[in-house]
Amino acid sequence: MENKTTDELNHEIKSSTDIEDYLKNNSKHLIVHSLTEHLKSLLSDKGLTRAAVVRDCLMSRAYVYQIFSGKKTPSRDKIIALAFGLHLSENEVQTLLKISGNRALYARDERDSIILFSFMHNKTIFETNNLLFDHGFELLGVPDE
Repeated sequence: MENKTTDELNHEIKSSTDIEDYLKNNSKHLIVHSLTEHLKSLLSDKGLTRAAVVRDCLMSRAYVYQIFSGKKTPSRDKIIALAFGLHLSENEVQTLLKISGNRALYARDERDSIILFSFMHNKTIFETNNLLFDHGFELLGVPDE
């Protein structure tokens, strides 16, 4: 079964006369877990270890492990750095940001557009930080915990 887009789900909500039917028919397409559960699911789906994520996100091992255990609530930039460590697609990053309670990356925001470009072109966090630095923006994954 192919995942429905958010637009398709929005259309179904609008045309639905019964929310219970909508929820039942679309249960496989709805996000119903916490950030911690979603991160663990991504680890499993991507076949990654926490150690591999730490290596590719530029944050301390202890901090990343605290995020995965739910002991720390990361900032938006830390979520984005984690997304690089998890090797997420642009759509997966947007979903992760939403689940974490943060705003999605916005193409009209110059810094966000650099980050979006990086995800869309499979750049690493190191390459992204070079682009951010070149344009005078704050870097990702810089430890401040």
